[in-house]
Amino acid sequence: MDFGVMQSYLPLFVDALWLTMRIGWEGIVLAILIGLLCVIIIHLRIPVLRHIVTIYIEVFRNTPLLIQLFFIYFALPKIGIRLSPEFCGVLGLALLGGAYMTESFRSGLDNIAAIQTDSALSLGMTRWQTIIHVILPQAVRSSIPGLMANLIFLLKETSVFSTISLMDLMFTAKDLIGMYAKTIECLTLLVIFYLIMLLPVSLIGRVVERRMRYAEFGD
Repeated sequence: MDFGVMQSYLPLFVDALWLTMRIGWEGIVLAILIGLLCVIIIHLRIPVLRHIVTIYIEVFRNTPLLIQLFFIYFALPKIGIRLSPEFCGVLGLALLGGAYMTESFRSGLDNIAAIQTDSALSLGMTRWQTIIHVILPQAVRSSIPGLMANLIFLLKETSVFSTISLMDLMFTAKDLIGMYAKTIECLTLLVIFYLIMLLPVSLIGRVVERRMRYAEFGD
């Protein structure tokens, strides 16, 4: 293993890391917002919209992100919709993540006793006030383990961004291997930089889960 070569590649991997993290976290933030909106629609049983949300969840949870990105990046231009690679990456990750986040939030909602809604309504709170101030905070708290797992999953899914010409970590590693055949060095750097991106999220997730855990389930 040539450590001098690895050192010379570091700036390229650092740039790729920032791009990967920026697109990844932008997609994750949008995914959380989509998940919250969809779970509210499902919880309120809004006619027509809840059926659209159900179809959306099934479609995006049961197709690979790679296929979704291909459709957004290569198929949409055929009907006149042209998007930049970065926007395609963010949109693809947001739509995929939104479907998974919805299911995580819904599992949290299932843990909320119906009497909490009845009690809030009996105290004079509106339906929306009950959802925003009583139901969602508890649902999010119960959903923390699933949400953290989704965060790590979505960040790992950024590895397919290279297929739409984004200079992410995977693209950088493959490009350097193709040009200089330094396979071991590039793959080693790839592993290291993915650990730099994902390990802190995993460790923070464990801390958050412990802090948010219900008293009856632990300290």
